[in-house]
Amino acid sequence: WEFNGSFYQPSAFLMMGIPGLEALHPWLSIPFCALYLAALLGNCGILFIIGRTPSLREPMYYFLSMLALTDLGLALCTLPTTLGLLWFNVRTIAFDACLTQMYFIHILSFIESSVLLAMAFDRFVAISHPLRHPAILTESTVLKIGLAIVLRGTVSLLPIPFLLKRLTYCGRTELSHSFCFHPDIMNLACADIKVNVFYGMVVLLSTVGMDFVFIVLSYILIIRTVVSLTTREECLKALNTCVSHICAVLVFFIPMIGLSMIHRFGRSVPPLVNTLVAYTYLTIPPALNPIIYSIKSTHIREALLRALCRKRG
Repeated sequence: WEFNGSFYQPSAFLMMGIPGLEALHPWLSIPFCALYLAALLGNCGILFIIGRTPSLREPMYYFLSMLALTDLGLALCTLPTTLGLLWFNVRTIAFDACLTQMYFIHILSFIESSVLLAMAFDRFVAISHPLRHPAILTESTVLKIGLAIVLRGTVSLLPIPFLLKRLTYCGRTELSHSFCFHPDIMNLACADIKVNVFYGMVVLLSTVGMDFVFIVLSYILIIRTVVSLTTREECLKALNTCVSHICAVLVFFIPMIGLSMIHRFGRSVPPLVNTLVAYTYLTIPPALNPIIYSIKSTHIREALLRALCRKRG
């Protein structure tokens, strides 16, 4: 422990693995390695294909590039500590390093939520106003949206590390996961955390919460437009362009909402459930999103096949 003026601050936190399954950590590292490998290769592949294919220079694929970059960042944020714990039983993480990891995990989560909202808006404009779509979502507009997304996530979460550093920690240092979460660190303090709780809830509801509401609203408007189409084939074709995005939204928001509920209201939830939901939230979306878009997007699939054929040739 380090004494700093009027409060105590731990020099490091102790990360926990999967409760009750500590003896199986080397075996459990195998599926985690597969997920991280899929996330790294898949998202790098998406970025490579979009960057090398001129026909994919469209708003939908620009936003998909943003999603791939965000997923790549999320995977890289948690990979060192998770595999370090599972492979080498490295359980300690320095206090400042923990705050840094937490900050980037939350920023990237908020950015992913905002990118999914931007993709929903793109689908709404493409289906409801197809002729005006290129004029509304120009390259400069997409760039401005991307910068606004990054700026919103960075600024809204900037006070969080400082709010945690002001707290007094005088007891437990065990984190619930192999990475750092704001509620997890906050609950280890023995000081008044009302400000942290209030600010965390306000930021979560005003960013991710609002994103989810607007995504749902976008799809209500999309369904209204699709229903008004004359033929069944047109309806199915319009909805088919949204399938990948809907899957990405569900894969991201379901575990995120579940984890938020557990951290705030699930005191009696078994630790294993809490841990599994957290790992699902941070490892499954980065691994599945490239697969979802590669399967459902004909343009991505054709570009991928062309790249593979070129290499073989």
